[in-house]
Amino acid sequence: MTNDADPVARLRAIMARLRDPETGCPWDIAQDFDSIAPYTIEEAHEVADAIARRDWPELRGELGDLLLQVVYHARMAEEAGHFGFDDVARGIGDKMVARHPHVFADQSRDKSAAQQAADWEALKAAERVARDRRGTLDGVALGLPALTRALKLQKRAARVGFDWPATEAAAAKIAEEARELAEADPDSPGAQEEFGDLLFAMVNLGRHLGIDPEAALRAANAKFTRRFEAIEAGLAADGRGPTDSDLAEMDALWDAAKRAERG
Repeated sequence: MTNDADPVARLRAIMARLRDPETGCPWDIAQDFDSIAPYTIEEAHEVADAIARRDWPELRGELGDLLLQVVYHARMAEEAGHFGFDDVARGIGDKMVARHPHVFADQSRDKSAAQQAADWEALKAAERVARDRRGTLDGVALGLPALTRALKLQKRAARVGFDWPATEAAAAKIAEEARELAEADPDSPGAQEEFGDLLFAMVNLGRHLGIDPEAALRAANAKFTRRFEAIEAGLAADGRGPTDSDLAEMDALWDAAKRAERG
């Protein structure tokens, strides 16, 4: 299919062709919302990864992959008679205008970022009421990564006063949950529950410190990857790999990598 003056229209036409029940791709035809949803989540994470690595050419490609997910879901929805791509674009456009009255209406722009964020949350709350989602936690998506969902649940609860008054109390809760995990039978279902409680408490402390738990864990994963790769590089210099080493040697190489990072 040749390039078109409207690249979004071209992409939509490509998806329609792929989904054509007579001439399309058998794999694409077989997909549904449930089967595509995991790819959507994966692509969003790959966008975040490209941003974290400041890889702008890759970010362009990952944003394209994410856009494809929107086009895919919209095409399936159109086929089912639910809505189409234009409805999606129109809906988000209307939402952005409605949620920025200080830009698109007559409200003053003379507000702090914090006040604008509070106004945004108030508008979202009003939208939830209009959709008959009146519970404080209604609408926090089940499909979010668990750390992100925990953070959103806590923020919602905090807005109605259900929150620790200070960081110290949140830190004390971590110590309490750690003790309960240590006392739990490691082979019992309760151990998993206590571990989850500890993670939830860690997210809460991060929220009080202004730390995004998902971003913090991504950074920790990246650091672990760098340092373990340094271990492998150090061993490879002697023609060996991790299975030819032991914990003491690898730990020493880890510490060397840590010192090198800190300069």
